Amino acid sequence: MLARFRLSWKNYVFQSFLATLSIFLVLLFLNIEHAVVIAAIGASAFIVFVMPDNVTARSRNIICGHLIGFFIGSLCALIPQPSPLCSIIAYSLAVGLSIFIMIITNTGHPPAAATALGVAIMGFTPHAIIAVATSVVVLSLAHHFLKPFLRNLI
Repeated sequence: MLARFRLSWKNYVFQSFLATLSIFLVLLFLNIEHAVVIAAIGASAFIVFVMPDNVTARSRNIICGHLIGFFIGSLCALIPQPSPLCSIIAYSLAVGLSIFIMIITNTGHPPAAATALGVAIMGFTPHAIIAVATSVVVLSLAHHFLKPFLRNLI
């Protein structure tokens, strides 16, 4: 592994910097109260900048995956949660259903399951959809325009 790093260290530094810059732009325009959802975007940045040739790094997967996660999380947040057990069931259902829908629609993007969980926990807000939409657009555009310069690092 160290030998591989020595050969491609410029890519490691460059792509890590791009991930940092992308997340900086997302956080610059978003409210930190959506940290749970933004954390999922950090995992998406890892996929985009470390594994750019992976199918989960495609713009379609990033955008559709997170929107599915957001929609399912929003629906599961509507489930009555009179007890901690009911909350756990609703949160678990958000993750399971989002995975199921992503798989059957061929839009699998693992961090989007975290979006579903985060939205199920915090509930739907207009600001949250703006946070998710802005984040996925920034990452998708970065992937689209920078892909010729990106290398798989793992």
